[in-house]
Amino acid sequence: MTSNHDSRTPSDRPSISPSGSAAVPRITLRSPAELADALPYMLGFHPTDSLVMVAVHGEGGRFGGRLRVGIPTAPAEWEDTARQAAECLVRGSERRSGKPDGIVVFLCQDPSAGESGQRVMTRLRPLAQRIRLACGVLDVPVLEALCLSDGRYWSYCCPDERCCPAEGGLLAATGTSVMAATATFAGLQVRGSLREIENRLAPLRGGAAVEMERALDLAAAALVPKILDGATRQEVGTETVALARALMRRLTLAPPVEGGPGADDWDDALLGDDEAATLILGLQDREVRDIAAEWMEGEEAAPALRLWRALARRCVGAYGEHAAPPLTLAGWVSWSTGDEPTARIVLGLALRADAEYRFAQLLHHACNEGIDPEGLRACLREERRRREPRRKRVAATTRPPGRRDQKARRGTRRTAGSDQ
Repeated sequence: MTSNHDSRTPSDRPSISPSGSAAVPRITLRSPAELADALPYMLGFHPTDSLVMVAVHGEGGRFGGRLRVGIPTAPAEWEDTARQAAECLVRGSERRSGKPDGIVVFLCQDPSAGESGQRVMTRLRPLAQRIRLACGVLDVPVLEALCLSDGRYWSYCCPDERCCPAEGGLLAATGTSVMAATATFAGLQVRGSLREIENRLAPLRGGAAVEMERALDLAAAALVPKILDGATRQEVGTETVALARALMRRLTLAPPVEGGPGADDWDDALLGDDEAATLILGLQDREVRDIAAEWMEGEEAAPALRLWRALARRCVGAYGEHAAPPLTLAGWVSWSTGDEPTARIVLGLALRADAEYRFAQLLHHACNEGIDPEGLRACLREERRRREPRRKRVAATTRPPGRRDQKARRGTRRTAGSDQ
């Protein structure tokens, strides 16, 4: 198969990514082993607990759209998952580049405690069969179906033990395959595993989570009377934007030190619980979030992305749904700056936090449809130009809030007038 590789991948939700550009170097994959080694480069990360399906077009077997979705833990859900995934990939491919001539399937799952990779392959065989049947109903054959587990691969289609031994074939070590060399030449990269990327955005735990939830409770309790006593939504929004800018400046002036704590731990240490709580609640307002979305390029992009990630980790306990705005903003900045694989994962996490969050829905759809983000960037730039004189006038009379000694506590997402 001749693969036209790119670094795009879907999010956690069932969705497809468009095919790559003709300008990207091509490589011919001749065996199940080479297909297995190529998978992380097609997606941009190592999938974990994932069903991945790749559309194949033409006599040369050019790779097109690809889909990734989590493998359901309950086998009773496998038939619906197989049907929905097959329909999503085939119908999406039809809209872009025509009906696929075939599909390549990957089932990626690490063994659980006491389980071998070969046992994982056997356990997932019924799922592979359901996927083949679902694709067959749509008149698209499965050309190859592979299971990747515990550093090995197995083929559900190839009976030849010379290339697909019963004990599984060894996957190439990271960075040593022909695919790795070609991807390096093309400027593609593997950003770790899906689990690692998601863990970087997981909520705080332990005592830090308890303190953060208390701060969110206090901040919400302070915000409600502030609005009821006459503070306008615009005034609250102005304070929130000023605080966000101040925290971005702090992050810019205090980059992580080599040999010190990890970047995420460093950013968490730079944000006080009260500041993070105030900003998390303020971002629930649509207008504030839209202003924050303007920091998506140039020198503002990197500190904004660090801030949104840090805030997402602070959405703990009863405030898990509050993570949707900072996660969506993190996904938007990633997409805007060219990191589509991470963008799809993060936007999927935003929709996991709140499936009805409209901004995440729109960005997730646009990213998966291969729409150029420049259109949205241009709209945000124009809105910023219109608002800039007003912002400068407000800035002359409003000081950015500093860190308060007292932490802030609970409220609903809609406290600040959020309408998504």
